[in-house]
Amino acid sequence: MSKDNISKEIEAKFGNQLRTRVNGILIENDRLLMVKHQMGNGGILWSVPGGGMHFGSNAPENLEREFLEETNLTVKVGNYLFVHEYLHPPLHSMEHFFEVKRIDGSVKLGKDPELSDDIQILLDVAWKSAQEIQAIPRGSLHQVFWGIKSLSELGLWKGYFNFENKSLK
Repeated sequence: MSKDNISKEIEAKFGNQLRTRVNGILIENDRLLMVKHQMGNGGILWSVPGGGMHFGSNAPENLEREFLEETNLTVKVGNYLFVHEYLHPPLHSMEHFFEVKRIDGSVKLGKDPELSDDIQILLDVAWKSAQEIQAIPRGSLHQVFWGIKSLSELGLWKGYFNFENKSLK
């Protein structure tokens, strides 16, 4: 699959609209569950499992669906943590982060049903320690995780964040 095809597919499905996303912070044995994404610019992005909300389903239902699709895990959604506004045109989303706990399942990389089978952006799923997250280059790591020193920090964050946004204005 070419970088151009990925870029076109991402922009067609997710671009030039404001999306509401839900994301789950799942920590077990001092490791955070993260998913590696292929980006349209040829780069990669490590972030936590999550995705867009479907109309008519609430945030916990959407996050439970996303975890099952991406990681093969059944989870229970816990406390609401914070919101991050991601703004890098053509992509713009309000990303809501929640604590989650595993209920059932073994971690296995899934796929994004919004994308065609020949253009999938999910590349890997892995448990990462704070040190392993710190070792990921900033350009390949979701901005929310750039400055963390320990995973316990993630449960303490409250409020609105907008790291390194690029407005059209």
